[in-house]
Amino acid sequence: MERESFEDEEVAALLNEGYISVKVDREERPDIDHIYMNVCQTMTGQGGWPLTVLLTPEKKPFFAGTYFPKKGRWGLPGLVEILTQVGQKWEQKRDQVLEAGEEVLELMGPRLGLQSGASLNRDVLVRAYQQLKDRFDHEYGGFGQAPKFPSPHNLMFLLRHWKRSGEKEALTMVERTLQAMYRGGLFDHVGYGFSRYSTDQKWLVPHFEKMLYDNALLALAYLEAYQVTGSNFYARVAREIFTYILRDMTSPEGGFYSAEDADSEGVEGKFYLWTPGEVAEILGEDAGEVFCRQYDITPGGNFEGKSIPNLIHNPLENEAPASGQESGDYRSHLDILRKKLFVAREERVRPFKDDKILTSWNGLMIAALARGGAVLEEPGYTRAAERAAGFILSRLRRENGRLLARYRDGEAAIPAYLDDYAFITWGLLELYGAGFEPRFLRDALTLTHQALDLFRDRQHGGFFFYGADAEELIARPKEIYDGALPSGNSVMLSNLLRLARLTGDETLRDEAERQVLAFAGVVAEYPQAYSFFMMGLDFYLGPVREIVIAGKSGDALAERMLKATQRRFMPETVVVFNPADGAGTDLAEMAPYLGEQRSPDGRTTAYVCQNYACQAPVTDYHKFIAALD
Repeated sequence: MERESFEDEEVAALLNEGYISVKVDREERPDIDHIYMNVCQTMTGQGGWPLTVLLTPEKKPFFAGTYFPKKGRWGLPGLVEILTQVGQKWEQKRDQVLEAGEEVLELMGPRLGLQSGASLNRDVLVRAYQQLKDRFDHEYGGFGQAPKFPSPHNLMFLLRHWKRSGEKEALTMVERTLQAMYRGGLFDHVGYGFSRYSTDQKWLVPHFEKMLYDNALLALAYLEAYQVTGSNFYARVAREIFTYILRDMTSPEGGFYSAEDADSEGVEGKFYLWTPGEVAEILGEDAGEVFCRQYDITPGGNFEGKSIPNLIHNPLENEAPASGQESGDYRSHLDILRKKLFVAREERVRPFKDDKILTSWNGLMIAALARGGAVLEEPGYTRAAERAAGFILSRLRRENGRLLARYRDGEAAIPAYLDDYAFITWGLLELYGAGFEPRFLRDALTLTHQALDLFRDRQHGGFFFYGADAEELIARPKEIYDGALPSGNSVMLSNLLRLARLTGDETLRDEAERQVLAFAGVVAEYPQAYSFFMMGLDFYLGPVREIVIAGKSGDALAERMLKATQRRFMPETVVVFNPADGAGTDLAEMAPYLGEQRSPDGRTTAYVCQNYACQAPVTDYHKFIAALD
């Protein structure tokens, strides 16, 4: 639409004559995008991008749609005709246009407010599982047909449902999807990282754009599958995602860039495609034949005459279990060949990199890297997460502590939205769980209290999308839908619940309860659309376990116990390390209850509690492990 219309002189003349044109970067201004996407869905029954909306000077919408060609075709009106007719109506019957804008706002009111008064119980979680099960693609994994989006939080919810219910089908759905996504062209088998979505059912042909948030959430899903199954396959995929992020998507200051485009030299996917001849020229005939056979690179190709490397019809053998070794020589040989192709591919014209650093998406990658550092025992991942968190908290903050949403070329701008606060707090909680440094818990609490002041709906509960101190728009929406990204409200629910357990602050749990009540009616209508919210609800309904390990910092037994908790999949559990030395001063202020759960005589002691009722303290490692199982 940009090429067809906005760069066209005829269209430009019409726009300049009768309109003020505004182009919105929806990643920088998701508040505007969210409001007017709701307008489009209210007026037309559907939405999408490009999003086209006509407004009165008071920003009230009266016409909306998505793609319009320059001139009418395929049953779609043309932009030239629309602009001409609306311009005439504005001059001749302006009252009708203004009235239409008022009517749209009235229709949008209930949609943006999301007020409800129902209650939620475990039946809603079962219905969410059943709805996902009904949509599950048993042949290729994922949900629905094409296009297919990764939606990793659906898989994370299913893992929690499996843990609570023992429903084996839930785990099967997760494993089949994670394996299928990796084997397809959705994953970049030469340079690593996942593309945004698949245009086909079997994950072969991606939309080649790579997004930071997809890779963060997918890394978390693969890490959790590794915790559950012990299969090195899932650990290896998570490592490969992190290799891509730390190599290609990390700024010199430590923050993470937003995305890489789908096309280069004006051609979709050109950077990622291969022919057998190109492979043979780099690897030689024999090695090239091996690589092409393994990765489905053929003379006819599988995408516009060339090939997207994939493992759909020729998957590599299953990985060895966690206690064993990676299957050896063949995979090592393939990796040597892959590296040669990667080096050669770097000589191609790369897709454009969107080097905006967004607080919200950085929060997700911080969470993923922190979890990766803990689960995989890779301190480098934890350090990268700490560095990114330090960058965000030092460079994307005003002097009064108010978070900002975007950084680029040395400039931080735009007051942060709910998602920014929610996601960066999640990242800080994961950092606390990776190294048990009280400063991350303190920062998480500070940002949560800021979020309560800025975004909370004191009348109806829940959180508005933009802050009370931000630019006033035509509406102040509350988002709860967990689409490509989980919503800020869903993540806030989990944050509040975890912080309440970590600190013993019941006022935070009360806020979480208001959160559940605020959205209960909307969520109950179609729970699978709110899968991250379902994860928070699962934690809210409990039972929840608290583990406090008290001892000297650096003590070998304390370290063993903490690592044992990190290796396990325990989403219903919060873990606190209560140091016996002066390092615990800050923590004692944040969590006064730890005064009773300390190490007598400096001995490492573990307290395992469920809903605040504790077992006898444990000082033996094997008894501690038995208490976890």
